[in-house]
Amino acid sequence: MATLVALALFVATALWTQWARDDLDWVQATLSLYLHGPWGLALRTAYCVLALAIMLLAVSLHANSRSPRRSAAAPLLFWVAALGLMGVAIGDSWLPERAPLLAPLVHGLSANTAFLCVSVAMLLQSWYLRADPRWRTWAGPAWWWAWLCFVLLWLHVLWRGPPRGAGQKLVIAVVVVWLVSVAWQLWRQARREPR
Repeated sequence: MATLVALALFVATALWTQWARDDLDWVQATLSLYLHGPWGLALRTAYCVLALAIMLLAVSLHANSRSPRRSAAAPLLFWVAALGLMGVAIGDSWLPERAPLLAPLVHGLSANTAFLCVSVAMLLQSWYLRADPRWRTWAGPAWWWAWLCFVLLWLHVLWRGPPRGAGQKLVIAVVVVWLVSVAWQLWRQARREPR
């Protein structure tokens, strides 16, 4: 339940900043541009909350797995992605003023790490879920949704035609939908199991 609350908090904060900030064009501006200026601190905090939600979900999925394919690879990738997300939030807090030449490098490495690791972790975790009897009906859609995320991420990276902000936010939305869906299914399974 804590994971679902954290994910909802991130979504609410991200949507609020899109609406509240009329100085940025939501189609052109990437979400990271909203980390500065009005509501920037709230969004940076929401990034860290999202990172904690990803870590919690990774631990819960690994601990509750009955899949013969279960390994530590997916949880580790989720954790690295979460640390990358925290790197974006924390790095954008004080680095631009104290180390302006280092800030873009830290931001780029952290953001790329977060996106790449979370998309690969989603694919691996979906593969593990396919072999878990409790997830058989839902694992197929999770697998294809993870592939959609992976493809959209690479389209966003390689194809510069579409607006950068809308493309990045679409990838983030697809990731968050996968995380919310998996967290919801995990919570429902926990409620169904005898205590």
